[in-house]
Amino acid sequence: EELGLPVFRRRRSRLAGTTAEGAKVIAMAANVLKEVNNIRALSFDARAEKSASLVIAATHTQARYVLPQIMRRFALQHPDVRITMRHADPARILEMVEAGLADLGVTSEDPAPTRALLALPCRRFQKVVIVPKNHPLCRRKRLSLRDLAQYPLVNYEPSFTAGREVIEAFEHEGLTPQTVVIAIGADVIKSCVEQGLGIAVISEVSIDPQRDSHLRALPAGHLFKPSITKILLSRDRYVRRHSYDFIELCEPRWTRSNVQKSMGRKIGRAHV
Repeated sequence: EELGLPVFRRRRSRLAGTTAEGAKVIAMAANVLKEVNNIRALSFDARAEKSASLVIAATHTQARYVLPQIMRRFALQHPDVRITMRHADPARILEMVEAGLADLGVTSEDPAPTRALLALPCRRFQKVVIVPKNHPLCRRKRLSLRDLAQYPLVNYEPSFTAGREVIEAFEHEGLTPQTVVIAIGADVIKSCVEQGLGIAVISEVSIDPQRDSHLRALPAGHLFKPSITKILLSRDRYVRRHSYDFIELCEPRWTRSNVQKSMGRKIGRAHV
C-alpha cells in the first residue's frame, strides 16, 4: 500500500511469487538490511564488546590440518572472542560468506570470479602421493604419472578442485587412472590407502608423520599443482577488527591496510 504497487503475486490466499517490480524492491530491501547489519557491526566493534564472535566456514582439510594452530594463536590474542567453526563443502562456504552466515571462509578451492567475494591467497602446499609402507612406488627416485597410473586411485570428489586437477593431470598425458574410491576428506582417503585400496594424491599439510606412520608420502610437486589456502570474505559486509587479526595470522602480508586495498575501497569507509 505504501509503495502503490504489488510486490507479491497471489493465488487466492497464498503467495505465488513476486512481481517484476517486487523482485527489484526485495533486492533493494536486502541491501538496506545488509547496511543496517554493517552499522550494528561497526558499533559493536567500536565499543569493543567482550561477547564478540568469529564464525569461520572451512573445508575438512583446512579445519583439521591448517587452522588449529592459527586458532590457538588467535585465542591467546583474543581470549574473549568465541570461535565457531562450521565445516562445509566449497560451494556451501561461498554461500555462507556471501549471506553473512560466516565471517570468513577458508578453502583451497578456486571460487568463480565475483564482485561479492574477495579471495586472499595465503599458504601454499605441495602435493604428495601417499602409499602404504613398502609399496613398489617407494623405490622410485622420481615419480611419473605413468608410474602412478599402474595402481588403483583413491581420489577426492570431482566437485573439489583437488580431485579434478589430479584427473586432468593424467588426461593431459593421455592416461586414465582406475579410480576405486571417491571421498571428500583427507582422513577417509588416508584410511583407504592404509587398507591397501589404492594410492592417493593429497596436500602435504594433510600428512602427520606420527599419526600416519603406516603411510609413506612421496614428493609429487613436479606432477600436480600446489594447494593454496585462500581466505574468503564479503566485499559488502563490515569486517571487524578481530577478523583482520585472524587473516593476518594466516598470512602476515595481509594486514588490515592491504586487505582494504584489495577490496578496492579507501581506508576509513564504513564497510570494507
